[in-house]
Amino acid sequence: MIIAIDDTDSREGMCTTYLCAALMDELKEYGEVIGSPILIRLNPTIPYKTRGNASTAFEIITEEPEKVMGHVISRVEELAELQSDMTNPGIVFVPDNDQARVKEELRDFFLKAVREVLEIEDAKNLIAELGLPSKGLKNGRGLIGALAACGAMLNPGWDYTYEYLAYRERNAWGTPREVDEESVRKADLATYPDTWDTVDCANDLVVCVPHAGDPVLFGIRGNSVDVVTKTSQMIESEPVERYMVYKTDQGTDLHLIPAERISDIRDMHSYTIEVTVASHPETIRGGHTIFSIRDEHGDEMDCAAYEPTKNFREIVRKFIPGDRVIFSGSVKNSTLNIEKMNIVSLEEKYESVNPTCPECGKKMKSAGKGQGYRCKKCGTSADSAEPVKVKRDLETGTYEVPPCARRHLAMPLVRCLDKKEEKGEDGKIFPSR
Repeated sequence: MIIAIDDTDSREGMCTTYLCAALMDELKEYGEVIGSPILIRLNPTIPYKTRGNASTAFEIITEEPEKVMGHVISRVEELAELQSDMTNPGIVFVPDNDQARVKEELRDFFLKAVREVLEIEDAKNLIAELGLPSKGLKNGRGLIGALAACGAMLNPGWDYTYEYLAYRERNAWGTPREVDEESVRKADLATYPDTWDTVDCANDLVVCVPHAGDPVLFGIRGNSVDVVTKTSQMIESEPVERYMVYKTDQGTDLHLIPAERISDIRDMHSYTIEVTVASHPETIRGGHTIFSIRDEHGDEMDCAAYEPTKNFREIVRKFIPGDRVIFSGSVKNSTLNIEKMNIVSLEEKYESVNPTCPECGKKMKSAGKGQGYRCKKCGTSADSAEPVKVKRDLETGTYEVPPCARRHLAMPLVRCLDKKEEKGEDGKIFPSR
């Protein structure tokens, strides 16, 4: 039986992954938990998410399915942050004898939940159509993520990474975390690039330790169970109550939809699109950098590098109209929020300087407003300034936001580089640490 849960946390506490890990231990009384649990990040632009928009699922072999379902529902009712207006848990079960029958429908639902905007009724209708046992609490919005996690569990072919999550002892929840940052930095140096987003070196920040009141102590993301486990063992911290290694869609770019033209782009979706920079970037109040982009059909939209992307904005500010770029990011309020960009080509840049005298080779001087230029020595004149090509302080290649600003689903460039090498592709890549 597959068991999936979603939407049990709030911005103040609890964590769906913690509840999943606890259930996996508790349900050993009723059967054998098999395989790796999964952690699925859904569409990152959904406004009613609690924190990271994550759902979880695992599988158990049991001869007591009714007791298993009763235990899971009881524990979710007990531990979920039901007092929060934003928390609306959902639980879905897929019995063994139904898995082959529902596999394709749930796979499609999983991909839609990562890329599209789904309604609660979409999940409820599919659950009813497939005849799956389920439980929705309050408005039942968590049924969307739980059903999607079932689809991911049944379709192992998607790209995935791993995350090791260490959980705090219950009496420590809500208090400042005790994690030795120097040990985290040493662990990062020892295992990067097989692990990533542990430390943001450019901004001197440890990013694997959360700050909310949830049970997570730290999380290590990487390419394999072995490497994330090795890294975790190098970290010195307060006592750990339990841990779990999840198979996850984090760091896969699964949320990105290829777009051919700007008119196809919709709010609350994420895209990859090749366009031309149409205006000089401007930095507005709050430190956000905004500029416009244009596609081959002449349609335009705003593009932004927001203040949390820190030093990434310095690269964006070097754009000029005519630069050709493939942007990846999420769209809100008709603005593309950049997560990653591949600069394909750079427009030539010129500056106007006083013209050179053809006789003596010296620079002419202004002859007065609107009167052109004149060489005082030779008497030669010119009507206008002379354009001179300027070297751009920017290179083609792929750039990313720093780890402190990276979305869960965004693929870090150290993974992109691995994929390029596998395919034998060339091209510069600029990982942000």
